[in-house]
Amino acid sequence: MIVCSVTPRPYAVLTTPRATLRFFLGDCLDLMPAFPAGSIDAIVTSPPYNLGIRYRSYADTLPRERYLRWTSDWVAAAARWLAAEGSLFLNVGAKPTDPWTAIDIALAARPHLHLQNTLHWIKSIAIDRDAAGAAAGVDRDLALGHYKPINSRRFVNDCHEFVFQFSREGHVELDRLALGVPYQDPSNVTRWQAAGGGTRCRGNTWFMPYETIQSRDKDRPHPATFPVRLPEYCLRLQGLDRVRAVADPFLGLGSTAVACARLGVDFVGIELDEGYLKEAIERAAAALNGTARRKPAGRGKSRRTRA
Repeated sequence: MIVCSVTPRPYAVLTTPRATLRFFLGDCLDLMPAFPAGSIDAIVTSPPYNLGIRYRSYADTLPRERYLRWTSDWVAAAARWLAAEGSLFLNVGAKPTDPWTAIDIALAARPHLHLQNTLHWIKSIAIDRDAAGAAAGVDRDLALGHYKPINSRRFVNDCHEFVFQFSREGHVELDRLALGVPYQDPSNVTRWQAAGGGTRCRGNTWFMPYETIQSRDKDRPHPATFPVRLPEYCLRLQGLDRVRAVADPFLGLGSTAVACARLGVDFVGIELDEGYLKEAIERAAAALNGTARRKPAGRGKSRRTRA
């Protein structure tokens, strides 16, 4: 990996008294080596999964070996970028006919980082009334969230994706109760030493449905996005008191940037497609509630393919 000593000029900058958000147009493999090593406390990102999704500016149908080599390359660059106690939160999915995709991606990262936690982003879930328990107050069976139906007699509907938390050695301490949930039945929690506050660790299953949209082209023009709550949860779990700067090398429509705008955390975002990048900047500016000062600061250089 070639490390560049000249920091690239951002495509745009949003500033507030609390945080600075910088946006870069270009290939993350070209740009990540230009930033100081160890300067990012958390990376929250979701790369293309190589499942044939129709993006505007890059191919998503590379030969598997080439795709995994590319994955190893960008994870190596991300590992260099991370601080010693930093985390890479990597969101990946799969499809029923290619179920190994997410695991293969995690294995490609293994030479560079330690897999510390495997989280499950639940997009849709069915909860039977009798399974919820009396304390939940559920009066009927529930089917919550959104999913893409699978019309097949071989596969069930796919209602979740992975979020892998990687760190350098697997020793990063997390703020487990930042996402704490109350005990469903608090009557005997005093029996447990760690339960004195009335909340417990949320665990590794996070239910986050997409917001309902009216038009896919208008409301969600990028074909593969995650809700803002996902990066917010990742950053809270990492520990907001220790997160000074966050990055997303596959910015898309900018959910991680919006999360950082809401949380008041410095941010660096990289995106190959200029159209997606503009959408991300506008979303982040809106999240800053009109308090941002946008500075066009030059334009990056883009390549038309990903690897």
